[in-house]
Amino acid sequence: MPEYAVVTEELRRSFDDLMAVDGIDLLVKTGEIYGFLGPNGAGKSTAVRMLTTLLMPTSGIALVAGYDVVNDPIEVRLRIGAALQEAALDPKQTGLELLKLQGRLYGLSGREIEARIGELESLIEIGDAIKRQVGTYSGGMKRRLDLAASLMHNPEVLFLDEPTTGLDPIGRSRVWEEVRRINRELGVTIFLTTQYLEEADALADRIGIIAHGKLATEGTPTELKRQLGSDVIVARVDGDAQEAKKAVESIEAIEGIDIYDQEVSIRVANGAGFISAVALALNASSIRVRELTLRTPTLDDVFLHVTGGHLQQEETVNEVTSR
Repeated sequence: MPEYAVVTEELRRSFDDLMAVDGIDLLVKTGEIYGFLGPNGAGKSTAVRMLTTLLMPTSGIALVAGYDVVNDPIEVRLRIGAALQEAALDPKQTGLELLKLQGRLYGLSGREIEARIGELESLIEIGDAIKRQVGTYSGGMKRRLDLAASLMHNPEVLFLDEPTTGLDPIGRSRVWEEVRRINRELGVTIFLTTQYLEEADALADRIGIIAHGKLATEGTPTELKRQLGSDVIVARVDGDAQEAKKAVESIEAIEGIDIYDQEVSIRVANGAGFISAVALALNASSIRVRELTLRTPTLDDVFLHVTGGHLQQEETVNEVTSR
């Protein structure tokens, strides 16, 4: 088994004059959970489609499970699983029928299929519902069945595309535990895209954030948060946030300022020692402050700093405008 499950070098994909993916380099270690984040239009989905052989690169190299996605796409497909955001499940089939069909498509024998289903039943906890038609399943049950189908052939690398979108907190928590178990008990490398930063924080060993087609930053969740300093002071203001930024940017020890809409995020080494100075500076410039908070950096702060926006807010806007 190769040291790295996913390797890309200068990977690019263009559509006419649009460079969707612009030379990204990835090294995803075998056995890790890698979180891949990015705002809409950043190239995240295009990159995943190339890695899963659904889209050919314009240039560059991409190896998955040790095989080139261009020269050996069949070998790649035999070694990967993919659970996409919209599960393509036949509502008239039972869960059991679907899993058996998936096994046959990958050339498993009847005995291998039965053994594999037995392993997966305990892993994803579908229970007796596996004998019912998929059309009777809840959203969470469909997610778990889709996970099982993607694991039938015992893949080396599993691509999960927003696996908990639309689930309630309980359903999301269950999927998180299943992802951890798949990684821990089966040794599967997981390439995870998600619109929930807390999900990436909870699951991923390392995270890469793509912006404007390029890999903007990469590291463990702890490393990425530490890059921003010790504390973040967040001021939500009425009026022009740029004016608020001007009011505070001369304060000593400020390490950086990010703006999104009417929110000003101020990065400092000692937030408790400077929050009063921030409040006084805003007041002196007649900036009306609706809320002023102090906290340690989160992945959302990292995402805001790197991309200029909040991930979940951007996803929500896209959802609304596409209806």
